[in-house]
Amino acid sequence: MAPQKFSIERSITIAAPPARVYELIADFHQWTRWSPWEKLDADLERGYSGPHGQVGAGYTWKGNRKAGQGNMTFTELVPPSSVSVDVTFLRPFKASNKVVFTITPNGTTGGSVVRWLMTGENTGLGKVFAKVMPVDRLVGGDFEKGLTAMKAAAEGV
Repeated sequence: MAPQKFSIERSITIAAPPARVYELIADFHQWTRWSPWEKLDADLERGYSGPHGQVGAGYTWKGNRKAGQGNMTFTELVPPSSVSVDVTFLRPFKASNKVVFTITPNGTTGGSVVRWLMTGENTGLGKVFAKVMPVDRLVGGDFEKGLTAMKAAAEGV
């Protein structure tokens, strides 16, 4: 039987100060620069709502089969160290997850270590699917691609 709860975590070291990395995460408009899912549908419909870069700001997306449909809302912003997001997937399956980005200074290098954590529960169709493919295997590679793109954006590459 698939685990009821799941946790996916990836991290990367970025040669940019925490404040620069934080700006890429705490502004949904910036996610187009690094989110791995933004490239799944060239015609992705995006919507933005609420106070820009503040708790309550929202982002909606609707796309093809690969991109799906859903929404995100900032639930906690602690500049320049963390960003918490509620994520609701509507298609291809329904799910509600919590995402936390933690940005910590990397010693004396002036860089940052970014940790991307997503937690949730396998329910409904997700529970059935998790028996075949664990969530970490399904999404972990996307986190790695996203963090690599975030690194490039923050470092100006």
